[in-house]
Order: sequence, then C-alpha cells, then structure tokens
Amino acid sequence: MLHAPQSPLLPAARAMAPLAAEHSAAAEERRRLHPAVAEALIAAGFPRHFAPDLPDRSPGTFTGLVEAVAALGEGCASAAWVASVTASAGRLTAHLPEQGRAAVWEKGEGTVVAAGLMPSGTARQVPGGWRVRGEWAYISGVDFADWTLLAARTEEAGRPNVRVFAVPRADHTVVDAWFVIGMRGTGSHTVVLDDDVVVPDERSVPLAAILRGRPAAADAPCHRMPLKAGNGLTLTAPLLGAARGALGRWRELTGAKLAAPGGAISDGPGPVPYEQAFSRAEGELDAVELLLGRAAGVVDRGGVTSVETARNARDCALAAERLATVVDGLLRTAGTRAQSEAEALQRHWRDVNCGAGHSGLQWAPAASAYARLAGAVGR
Repeated sequence: MLHAPQSPLLPAARAMAPLAAEHSAAAEERRRLHPAVAEALIAAGFPRHFAPDLPDRSPGTFTGLVEAVAALGEGCASAAWVASVTASAGRLTAHLPEQGRAAVWEKGEGTVVAAGLMPSGTARQVPGGWRVRGEWAYISGVDFADWTLLAARTEEAGRPNVRVFAVPRADHTVVDAWFVIGMRGTGSHTVVLDDDVVVPDERSVPLAAILRGRPAAADAPCHRMPLKAGNGLTLTAPLLGAARGALGRWRELTGAKLAAPGGAISDGPGPVPYEQAFSRAEGELDAVELLLGRAAGVVDRGGVTSVETARNARDCALAAERLATVVDGLLRTAGTRAQSEAEALQRHWRDVNCGAGHSGLQWAPAASAYARLAGAVGR
C-alpha cells in the first residue's frame, strides 16, 4: 500500500508463503490447512493482530493486515483466507465484557478465534447466562481455533434480537462438511451445539453492538469502526494475493512461448499481444491494490462516517469482481496446460472465484447502499 509503514506481519507473511505454497495441494486434498502452516500462521501473529488487552502490544492496522494477507495469498489463498478471517474474529472480541475478553485471551498470544456471524442458532436466557444450540456452516479455520464466536437468535424483553456468543472448542462439535470448488484448504466446516450449551453473560454481546463498532473499553481505530467498514478488506485481501500468484504463474507458462516480439494469445475476438495481456492484468491488480489501500487507510485513520463505510463495502465488492475477471482472462489465455488438475494457475482461478462469491462481497447490495447514502438516489 502507498506511503504506509511496513507492518511487522509483512516479513513474517513473506517468510511463510513458500511453506504455505508447498503444502497447498495437501491442504486442498485434506480440506484444511497443513498443521505446519497453521502453526506458522499463529506464530506470524495473524490471529492476534487486532487482539484487545494483550500485554506489551497494541492492536495492528488494516493496512498492515491487507499487505501481509496479500503476500501470503500469492502462495496459498486458503492460508491467507484463514489468516485474515481469524484476525478479523479476534478483533471482534473487543466488544465482549471485560471478563469475557479475559477468558478468551487467557492463553495469550497463541489464541485463535473463529467466527460465524450468521444467526443460525437459537439462545434462551437462563440464570447467569444463555442456553445456546444450533448449527453454523462455513466457519473458516475452526479446526485449530480455541474459541468460536457464534450468532444466535434470542428474545429479550419480548422482542426478537441476535446475540454473539464466545464458545470454547470443548463445548462444540465440528462436522466435516466443506466440499466446494475453491478455497478448499480453509477447513470452513460446520459447528454444532446440540446439548444446549450454557454461555455465561460475560461471554455474550448483542450483534448490533458489533455492527456499530463502538466498544466501551477499546479505543484503537480498528475496534471503533462499523463492521462493514473493514469486513470486506479481510475477505478481498486473500483474493488479491491469489490473483498476483495467478499472474506470476501465467508468466511462467506463457513466457517461453510468447516472449518474442509479435507473440500473441487469443483473448476475445482477435489476437492480443502478450505484452498487452500482461500489462492489462498487472494494471488491474494495481488498481485493486489502490482501492484496498484507500479503504484500509480510512479505517486506520478512525472516525469512519456512514458514507465511508458504504464506500469501503462498495470498493471491496468492486475489487473482488475485478479480480475474478483478471483470473478468468489469465486462465483462458494460458493454454490447456494451465487447466491441469495439478496446475497452480487453475487453483488460483478457483480460489479467487470462490472467494469473490462470498455474501460479504456481492456487488448489487453494496452498490445500492452506497448510492443511497451518497445521495445519488431519491433526489
């Protein structure tokens, strides 16, 4: 990102990227990260990047996270996705009451938090807490998470509500249910609470408080921001890295054949010189980096407005759309070899398209929300 100090995460991400790339095929086959990659991810500091209340360290920035996640994604998008979403989940614990935060982070810097904020369960109030049950799908990184934040529907004072509950690994079951076309190594399995687990009051917070982003006991910019102002960044950064990895592999596959002057590839209705195809793809990736850099700078600055929140969500959705278009073109123009099951380029292509389909990166709702807040609609 432009004019930003280097995050301590960045060199750690670059150092572990070859390890993640080495185990990417095994991660796809096992549908979860290799244990060595998971350990490296924790040691690098991703899950604790935004953690509140850890001694002798301050929460990190979104600029630093995006840089590091993108660097890691060049080697393995699944590792980058888990790194990013566990950092995001750790950030959300700032909204828990003090006792709840202390319980979650009791283990210290090695703590890993996962999250499922779709209200797929139910909870009813009992003395001292909440009795929670349900099933939550697509919880990335849950295999090695110590805690999982789970949203459930409640009824409070006679009105429906949604609360988020911090649940330790020992209190829930993980069901192997992650069978998808891309991002296979993320281990985004299903969490089940089927024994009416009781969660103490201090490990619970209304979802509305997380969405607003103004916790009483945290003043870092990364904690005091609406959820939608930064959520798209954590989802798009791994895709930027994977698209960069796709471009790098594309150059390896096509360079020897097409580097000579006049070399051409088919990309649409007529031949397009290799140099033009490369320049367009790299330029698109640079444009996405600029979009994400601005969005990250907004949340790192603090004081995010509603219009900036909507613009960030719009820009992340647009970035995901552009990244999918770039990798589509790279796969089409790289030849049959690129579509081999063992080929990294087609893996990057699948990962970017899978990630771009996330509900948090859909263009239509993001564009409409921004247009309304920016005053472009209803004048």
